[in-house]
Amino acid sequence: MTDTFHSIVFEITTGSDEAAVDITERCSSFLAGAAAGRSGLLNVFVPHATAGIAVIETGAGSDRDLLTTLRDLLPSDDRWQHRHGRPGHGRDHVLPGLVAPHATLPVIDGQLALGIWQSVVLVDTNGDNPRRSVRLSFLG
Repeated sequence: MTDTFHSIVFEITTGSDEAAVDITERCSSFLAGAAAGRSGLLNVFVPHATAGIAVIETGAGSDRDLLTTLRDLLPSDDRWQHRHGRPGHGRDHVLPGLVAPHATLPVIDGQLALGIWQSVVLVDTNGDNPRRSVRLSFLG
C-alpha cells in the first residue's frame, strides 16, 4: 500500500472574544474524502502566533473552563513585554506555549480515533484577529 498525503486549509471566524471552537466535524468531513477508509494520521495546525489546538471535552463546560484557566494563567494586563495591539495582548502570544498550535491524531479505517468525550478545538484568545486559518493534513 502506498502512503498518500492530502491537505486543505479552511477559514473560521472566532469572533472578537476569547473562543474555544469545536472543529471536530470539519476534521471528520475532511477525512471522509481524504482518508477514504484508510488508517493514518491527521495533523491539525493553526498557522497563527496567538491560537492553539486542544483535544478536550466540549458541551459540559470544559471548553469554558479551559478559557477561564487560560485567563487565570495569562491575565490580560500590562505585565507583558509584547505590547502591540490592545492592552494585555502579549498574553495571546504566550498561549501557543501552553496550547500548542497543532495536534496529530490517529485515524483508523477513515475515522478520527478520539475518545468518547474528546473533541478537536481551536483555542483563540486574540479578539483582535477574528478570522483564523486551519490546515488539516492526512497521511495514510
